[in-house]
Amino acid sequence: MALVRDNVRLHPAVGTREFIEANAEWLTVFQLPTYAQDLNPQEGIWSLVKRDIGNLAAADLGRITQAVERRLKQIRYRPDLVDGCLSGTGLTLA
Repeated sequence: MALVRDNVRLHPAVGTREFIEANAEWLTVFQLPTYAQDLNPQEGIWSLVKRDIGNLAAADLGRITQAVERRLKQIRYRPDLVDGCLSGTGLTLA
């Protein structure tokens, strides 16, 4: 199992470090540089989501949440989009 970490404040927190240390025998941790959009496939996914909801005029947070969930579900059924986001990083699932 792998954990890919960026520098979100939660990741270096004490609880996270303790979890990693306690599970070191089966958990491999990869630390991303401070900001590496080109190495982070999720940036491509969020770009696809934001492209569709960028002009959304929502009355409340619930509507925005629904729009994001709907778009993520659509992307989930398009493996070519997901593969494109991964291949754009130059990384592989090896």
